Amino acid sequence: MATLGIPQNTIAILQKYDFVFQKRYGQNFLIDTHVLEKIIREAGITKEDMVLEIGPGIGTMTQYLCERARKVIAVEIDRNLIPILRDDTLAEYDNVKIINDDILKVDMNRLVQEENGGNPVKVVANLPYYITTPIIMELFESHVPIESVTVMVQKEVADRMQVGSGTKDYGALSLAVQYYAKPEIVAMVPPNCFMPRPKVASAVIRLTRYQETPVQVSDEKMMFGIIRAAFNQRRKTLQNSIHHAPDLTFTKEQVAEALRGMGCQEMIRGEALSLQEFAELTNRLIALEKG
Repeated sequence: MATLGIPQNTIAILQKYDFVFQKRYGQNFLIDTHVLEKIIREAGITKEDMVLEIGPGIGTMTQYLCERARKVIAVEIDRNLIPILRDDTLAEYDNVKIINDDILKVDMNRLVQEENGGNPVKVVANLPYYITTPIIMELFESHVPIESVTVMVQKEVADRMQVGSGTKDYGALSLAVQYYAKPEIVAMVPPNCFMPRPKVASAVIRLTRYQETPVQVSDEKMMFGIIRAAFNQRRKTLQNSIHHAPDLTFTKEQVAEALRGMGCQEMIRGEALSLQEFAELTNRLIALEKG
């Protein structure tokens, strides 16, 4: 079978099926075998693993995954790609299941339960830039059994996932990723490795799921509500952000008291707080509300 990581083979498949790239799906197919090998290597795929691949496209990376994994579940939103995958590029593999659906509408917990007995899976994806954050958040916040997530994303997004407090890229995504997993950028990928070429540089980031979260918080959902409020309007003080958040009920006075108890200034902004401090703030606010 022709390796799709070689550009002329990708072009041949696209021409055979008269495939038209859909801008709304952010389709950019990898055409570099070195990058593909690197992703598979960094994801640590073995014959023991079930892999969930999000957005297989024409099956470029799926072929590599099928060669190395025990089982691959490939979820593709674009129905025009399904005949290419089923009848052509993945036809010879018996360890792959193709699902035509929007990953954000798939019950991933149920999928992992049915296909892997609820045991942790490895997620591998070349994610469309516009949907990176919702997918990452859904995987972690829904507590899908995951060992690791190795994804190709816009370099700027990869940077955002691993930065600390006080930097301009720091935000809700940084905190969510770092609460659930250890982030590590494992490869930089220039635009010429894709067809069509994106306008921005990409990076491969590996998120290794923590067995135990690095901070303890009495209400995880509440903490992320506070974090989202803190970064929805970055220029506001934390007091105002939390007080005006529609789904939070804390008063300005409660926030001020909690911050004072932490030794923080009352006029502090969310971007100044670390993950540990957001956990402490949440715990203090819940205690104050209970009285």
